[in-house]
Amino acid sequence: MASPLQSTRYLLILLSFVFFLLQSQTAESRTLNYKWEVKSELKSPDCFKKVTLTINGRSPGPTIYAHQGDTVIVELKNSLFTENVAIHWHGIRQIGTPWSDGTEGVTQCPILPGETFRYQFVVDRPGTYLYHAHYGMQREDGLYGSIVVWVPEGQTEPFSYDLDRNLILTDWYHKSSHEHATGLATPGSGFNWVGEPDSLLIQGRGRFNCSILGSSSGTCNSSSTECVLHPLTVVPGKTYRLRVSSLTSLSALSFQIEGHTMTVVEADGHYVEPFQVNNLFIYSGETYSVLIKADQDPSRNYWITTNVVSRSRTTPPGLAIFNYYPNHQSRLPPTTPPAPPAWNDVTPRLAQSQAIKARQGFIHTPPKAADKVIVLLNTQNTVNGRRRWSLNNVSFNMPHTPYLIALKHNLLHTFSQEKPPTGYDFKNYDIFNPAPNPEATVSDAIYRLDFNSTVDIILQNANMMSPNNSETHPWHLHGHDFWVLGYGEGKFDLYKDPSKYNLENPIMKNTVPLHPYGWTALRFVADNPGVWAFHCHIDAHFFMGMGVVFEEGIERVGKLPTSIMGCGESKRFLRP
Repeated sequence: MASPLQSTRYLLILLSFVFFLLQSQTAESRTLNYKWEVKSELKSPDCFKKVTLTINGRSPGPTIYAHQGDTVIVELKNSLFTENVAIHWHGIRQIGTPWSDGTEGVTQCPILPGETFRYQFVVDRPGTYLYHAHYGMQREDGLYGSIVVWVPEGQTEPFSYDLDRNLILTDWYHKSSHEHATGLATPGSGFNWVGEPDSLLIQGRGRFNCSILGSSSGTCNSSSTECVLHPLTVVPGKTYRLRVSSLTSLSALSFQIEGHTMTVVEADGHYVEPFQVNNLFIYSGETYSVLIKADQDPSRNYWITTNVVSRSRTTPPGLAIFNYYPNHQSRLPPTTPPAPPAWNDVTPRLAQSQAIKARQGFIHTPPKAADKVIVLLNTQNTVNGRRRWSLNNVSFNMPHTPYLIALKHNLLHTFSQEKPPTGYDFKNYDIFNPAPNPEATVSDAIYRLDFNSTVDIILQNANMMSPNNSETHPWHLHGHDFWVLGYGEGKFDLYKDPSKYNLENPIMKNTVPLHPYGWTALRFVADNPGVWAFHCHIDAHFFMGMGVVFEEGIERVGKLPTSIMGCGESKRFLRP
């Protein structure tokens, strides 16, 4: 029989072994399982009651928290009564799982009412990401959320902080996306633009002035608990990593925290050479991490504000509370919200874009030259009496059979086989005036890229159909990160401007702004087999044709799951 001393030693050895196993398991990748249900519910995020799309009763939906290398499985049940749905995992490259990108018409058929779809993918890089509806214009009805990916346990990042917080910024309409889509699709005089948002939301909450509607309105209740301003509670003296994301359907935003300086350290999952801002400009689809120290007078709270930029400002500011513990979360600051930057001043916005560089020690050097250059002229046009957005005078339409299925199963007759234009009349086109011939064409043709080739995309902005008007367009690429080689004002010069590219420390991103009357140059390597959308992240603009699709290495894509099929000519692959 073992002595008490021997028993104690055995117990210590056993505990040490168990501790070792636990450490080993936590260092390994995990599989995270989520069960989500999409419903339509009456909600009042800005005090005005409207039908909102929710996930498990929430908008924003649940945040996914994971470590680099984890596998995420989401079983998504569509409990909408009459609507299809699809969810895109914004910023997740879907390496090896292109069918889980969640882009209806490109990588999958939509999820029908009553059906459950399984998304499965690996989060291969740490950073701040998003998810949102990618069917019609559903994103603007509240179907969105955050993805936070930490570095593997035991690893560190090149900056330190005490606590991690997360905010999503959105704009909000009282009309539904169905009303907006109907107005946008109506030809001639019946065309109805979506207009400016009714409110700006911070983490799903805002304040609409119900008095505008009159006392008889039963749809707006300023005392509703659903529209209490969101509190971000901080402990005095602590440093916070604040992950700030935008999923606006229309608006470019400025973001401020009264009396506090922000240090930008991450953009779209890549470390940034740190720089400080008092105001952060952020565009739909972008994510940033900023460091903030709670170093102001702790006896009061402070305003968090968002404001529209790049459009005439008619929407009131979005408000939240930077709450110093132990002050009450609902205690309003004693000051008025800080004044926003001028909505039409492009200079500071362009300067911030140009200031974002890759952090030293984390630079991924781009290839020195491109194999293919595609210049995309962004213009507003008409097609058969309908107002559209076009690229090189071609407005994009989605096919009935998703591209991934059509290409993998050789159903090439289901979409146009013409080659889309790779440029425009550089010499003669005047970007500062409306197009002399506003009529464009519609096509569902795609760009077929050589696998592993290096591709440059030059986004060129221009005047809209109305004089003296050029809008900001945030462009998002699925399946990839790209190097941001540069920004410029005016017309891009194919012969001179490439010499100005930043090839030393360009930041990598998945979403980038195209500033009014300017250009943005990107570079990526077509090394992710699949079919990937590249489009303006403004809901109405993509709905009106502002996008393209890239195919690369389709022969390397594995067997497609039948769960993505069931629409167009893919019905033939479903067995009863």
